[in-house]
Order: sequence, then structure tokens, then C-alpha cells
Amino acid sequence: MKKFIVGRFLDYKMVDSKTVISQVLELQLILHEIHAEKMELSESFQVAAVIEKLPPSWKDFKNYLKHKCKEMGLEDFIVRLRIEEDNRRADKKSGSIMEAKANIVEKESKNNKKRKHSGEGSSQGNSKKSKEFKGKCFNCNKQGHQVVDCRSRNGQGNQKNKGKTEAHMTEEDKF
Repeated sequence: MKKFIVGRFLDYKMVDSKTVISQVLELQLILHEIHAEKMELSESFQVAAVIEKLPPSWKDFKNYLKHKCKEMGLEDFIVRLRIEEDNRRADKKSGSIMEAKANIVEKESKNNKKRKHSGEGSSQGNSKKSKEFKGKCFNCNKQGHQVVDCRSRNGQGNQKNKGKTEAHMTEEDKF
């Protein structure tokens, strides 16, 4: 009888089509049968064996658990599995929404790249910008561009008006 129970435990393989928790409960039943036959397995061995039997889609979580330094009991391990399974279930439900958002962001970034490469930095792009603005610059008082686009910005203003305050400017200087 002992050999058959051990064989069932060793041959047990978890699959992705069933919930992990239900499969862990099946394994626990087999482990209880092993204990009933007076074969003792340490709790750390049981946890390591169940980690090793996790299904293929749990590969990342399996590696995470293997690299944890702190040992955990079987009950703590099952609690972690429940939490992970609930998180995966929640991710699947919101997965279609997240994909839609990701697609929107991807399309926007492609459009932004196209805009950036379409004439930015060329003389055509700058001339279009300056042709669009009809008012005067508050910095150098010239028509056709704004302060943001002014070449004589930050103290490098028009030499004619340099050093003059508004009170000292003549009518000719102001316009």
C-alpha cells in the first residue's frame, strides 16, 4: 500500500486547466495517506515538493518561491498560493481592459513620433510658426513672433533698446 501511495504522490502533475488550490488539496490528501501509513515527511520537504509540482504557467512564481531564503510552513504556503491565484484571476478579468489601454497608448506614441519627424527643426517648420503669429514680440518689439521664439531673449535684446528703461524709451523705440 505504501508504495502505491508514494507512486501517486510522485506521479501527480498539476495542470493549468484546474485551479491550483484544488490541486494542492488533492496533494494534501495524498500526503495525509502517506502520514496514515506512518511515513514521515518534513514540512519543508512537502512545501518544496508542491512548489516543484506547480503548473507550467506558474513558472515565474515557482522561481520566486525557490529563491526565497526564509522557509515557510505548509499553511503559509497555501495562503500565498491563494493570494497569487486570486491576483491572477483578477488580472484575467481586467486583462481585456488593460490591453485596450495599452493599444491606445501605443497608437498615440506612434502618432507623436510622426509629428516630431515631420519638418521639426527645418526652416519650413519655423517659417510656418512665425507666419501664424500676427502680433508683436514683447521682448524685442518686432512683429511676427512671440517672446518664446525670440532670438534676442534673456538680456540679449535689441541693441537699440539695450540699457533703456521703458520710461527712457522714445515713442520710436517702443514701436
